[in-house]
Amino acid sequence: MPHHDLVVIGTGSGNTFVDERYADKDVAIVEHGVFGGTCLNVGCIPTKMFVYAADVAEHVRRAAKYGVDAGVDKVRWGDIRDRVFGRIDPISAGGREYRVERSPHVTVYFGNASFTGPKALRVERTDGSGEDRLTADQVVIAAGGRPLIPPVIAESGIPYETSDTVMRIDDLPRRLAVIGGGYIASEFAHVFSALGSKVTLVVRGGRLLKSHDETISQAYTDLAVHGSRIDVKLNTQVRSAVRTATGTVLHLDDGETLAADVVLVAAGRIPNGDRMNLGAAGIGTHSDGRIEVDRFQRTTAEGVWALGDVSSPWQLKHVANREAKVVGHNVLHPDDLIATDHRYVPSAVFTDPQVASVGKTEEQCRMTDIAYTVKVQRFGDVAFGWAMEDTTGLCKIIAEKGTGRLLGAHLMGPEASTLIQPIIQAMSFGLHAREMATGQYWIHPALPEVVENALLGLDI
Repeated sequence: MPHHDLVVIGTGSGNTFVDERYADKDVAIVEHGVFGGTCLNVGCIPTKMFVYAADVAEHVRRAAKYGVDAGVDKVRWGDIRDRVFGRIDPISAGGREYRVERSPHVTVYFGNASFTGPKALRVERTDGSGEDRLTADQVVIAAGGRPLIPPVIAESGIPYETSDTVMRIDDLPRRLAVIGGGYIASEFAHVFSALGSKVTLVVRGGRLLKSHDETISQAYTDLAVHGSRIDVKLNTQVRSAVRTATGTVLHLDDGETLAADVVLVAAGRIPNGDRMNLGAAGIGTHSDGRIEVDRFQRTTAEGVWALGDVSSPWQLKHVANREAKVVGHNVLHPDDLIATDHRYVPSAVFTDPQVASVGKTEEQCRMTDIAYTVKVQRFGDVAFGWAMEDTTGLCKIIAEKGTGRLLGAHLMGPEASTLIQPIIQAMSFGLHAREMATGQYWIHPALPEVVENALLGLDI
């Protein structure tokens, strides 16, 4: 039975920290699917490449209000798809080739890993040729997550797509039904509607992006319901689904039916730990299936670490990357551990308009004893937002009264994912609202003035 100094399960962020520091270590990497993990192959990177194409189409359609007459003559779905994966697939293949052919201290096992005991693993080979058994001094679990499929869909027998598969379909669907109302559903609804599909969102709750601050979530929901080409069915669930000669029909709990050429299940993602026999290794999990880790990314089992979507409450690549850096150091330096800083984790939704968030929501602030103040600034009230004819953008900043300590920021509008970055920096380095607003120049007339004005408007 092979024994390794370190086994890493997963080739997403888990593959990033095995660098020159590990050149004298016997390292094994286990991968059950495509090299590179979720972000590279089916997540952030390809989705944003599709989003950019969708944004271009929307800019063209809206050009008339600026006095520029233009229209979208044709969308070449195959060309859009091939541009994306023509760039991504070679990167994935290159990563695999580097580890297999040019990393002499690394052994790659292709298969599904599960624990047989403390730091002991079985890898069922993906080619069906058998299994490998191995042990290690230390194990890092970076096995990621997968789409959640509601039982009503899984048991129906209908064909469906997920975020893992929908970007590779051969044809742009005429009618797309999206089950879900979170960030994945919202991004794909934007992509497909902008490129020409008739999109219907089936949302169990009463708001889209419900995990975001209520002001932003409600504003985005109102836009989707009243101001877009997307049909949104709130407070609605699928009761049954059947395949027909012309597609799929979803039977909804309000008595209506929804016909679709393609059904996209975007109801969330779940960690892959449930497939790994974690109990055999003494690895504890949370009630939602995430592996338990402490602030150093240690699991409840000695010598076993975890990072990324398999353990983190934030299913975000930048979080997984940061956790990987922490694990990469801690595996080598057990007497000099560093902790992961999860105080100010930002996120962005690349839909139309963009949404970005960091820190506490107002709802979370209300549940504390902190005296706080809020300012909501409209994009259209600053010069560049006015030039853009923006009527929907919002910048909401929350700060502690008396001190001006920044507690949270929530934006919806053009380039929200970029505009929020100076607020993330201020929160991370302890810069308070008044200092941030008055202690630096703000370029005029640039869109970041919406942040400046929100800061100045806080009643500290």
